This record gives sequence, structure tokens and C-alpha cells, in this order.
Amino acid sequence: MNIIIALLPAIGWGVMPWIVNKVPNSKPANQIFGVGMGATIVGIIVTLIQHPAISMPVFFLSLLSGALSTIGQIGQFISFTRIGVSKTMPFSTGLQLVGNTIIGALIFGEWKTSNNFIFGIIALVIIMVGVILTAYTEKGNGFTQKTTNKDILFLVLTTIGYLAYSAFPKTITADAESMFLPQTLGILLGSVIYLAFSGNKAAFKEKASYLDLFAGISFGIAAYAYIISAQVNGVTNAFIYGQLSVIISTIGGMTLLGERKQGKELVATLAGLCLIVVGAIL
Repeated sequence: MNIIIALLPAIGWGVMPWIVNKVPNSKPANQIFGVGMGATIVGIIVTLIQHPAISMPVFFLSLLSGALSTIGQIGQFISFTRIGVSKTMPFSTGLQLVGNTIIGALIFGEWKTSNNFIFGIIALVIIMVGVILTAYTEKGNGFTQKTTNKDILFLVLTTIGYLAYSAFPKTITADAESMFLPQTLGILLGSVIYLAFSGNKAAFKEKASYLDLFAGISFGIAAYAYIISAQVNGVTNAFIYGQLSVIISTIGGMTLLGERKQGKELVATLAGLCLIVVGAIL
């Protein structure tokens, strides 16, 4: 049962990029606001069903956690437009895996034996090789957007928000249900702040924002499953299983979103995805 819970975030987070990229005229501003609204709807439903007791400290810490996650989401959505889904997700996944492994294994002490460290490090190396392969671009492929150092640096910096969000369930003692609604409200608050200060206030009224709400519902379901998984499986395991979403999103980018790859590039991408799965299992 714990494995099933651990895989639910992979599905929800994996299909989210499909949804936002299929919405007509959807820009990063629409996407971040739509995700905030959709996630909050899921949070309200969970709270109405579970009736959790929410203390003020838990509420405000969870609110902050959700708001910080919007930094990571903004980074992903902008990168979708710059380098495509099939490149953004592997890069983002690799960065988050390294960061969350350090947090879970070293700070929270989830790796307790020498074997944990040996096999864990080997697994991370395998995953990172997989990420590098999925990012391979064959010269002369007109269908592939070029990745620059600036694009990579942008993802590195914005990933900090995701790291804060992912590690949060381990920092306090509280039920998943009591943290969830404040976190989703934080995501919505973060999106509103972003639109207000980035000159994208028009997104509040645009149709695309409300169609992107369905991506937010997908994200919300995945996020709720992740909170539970982090508590029953540990931050490291929960996160690595959750990041198998890269398989779903990358393949979706190449098929449903038309980010076609061919020749050595296609082979490298498929080999990279296989290594990510092997590394996650290890």
C-alpha cells in the first residue's frame, strides 16, 4: 500500500505538464495561477472530508511552504516555453533528487548504514547519468530547442523553492491533512504575489488561467499523496518515487506535445529514462 501511495505523485505531477501545454494561449502566468486555484480546491475538499485540527503554527508554516513551492513551479513553467517539457522535467528532476537526498539522508538521517550510503550514492549517479542522456541534443535536429547555461542556472536557482516544499513534511509533527489546505493556500498566495509583482495582472481575467485549473487539480492530488508518502516512506524514498513523473512527462512531451526527437537523440532519451527508473528502484 505504501508503494501505491508513493507512485500517486508521479502520476499527478507527470500529467500536469501535458495539461498546461494543451491549454490554448496558456502562458506561465496563467499556469501558475491555475495550479494555485486547482490545488486549493483539492485542499478544501480534503479538509471538508477529513476535518483536521489545524493549529496556528502549523497553518503559517504550511502556508510558507506552499508559497515557496511556487518559485519552483514558476521555474518549470517558464522553462517549458524556453527548452520544452521533455528537457525541463529531466533537468528539474535531477536537481531535486540531489537536493532532497542531501536533506533526507544527511539532515534527517534516513540513511543509517554504510550500505545505505553506498547504494544510495550509486543510485544517484545512475539517475544523474540518465538525466544527462535525456538532455542530449543531436546537432542539426530542428525539432529540439537548444539548452543554454543560462537556462540551466535558472532551473537550479528556482529549484530551491521545490526543495523547501518537499522537505517540509518532515520538519514538524502534524497530520498530513492538517498541513495540506494551508500549503495549497500558500501556492495560491504565491501565484497571486507573482502575478501582482511581475506585471501579469491580466492573467487573473484570462480564460487560460481557469482552464489551467485542471492542471492544479492534478497537482493537488499528487501533492496530498506526497505529504502522506513522505510521512510513511521517508522524504528520500517518497521523493524519488514521486520523481518517476519525469517518465510520464518526458514521453508526453515527445508524443502529445510534439517535441519530436529522432536518431541518437531519441535513443539517448529512452536510455536515460530507463536509467532513471533503475536508479530510483536501487
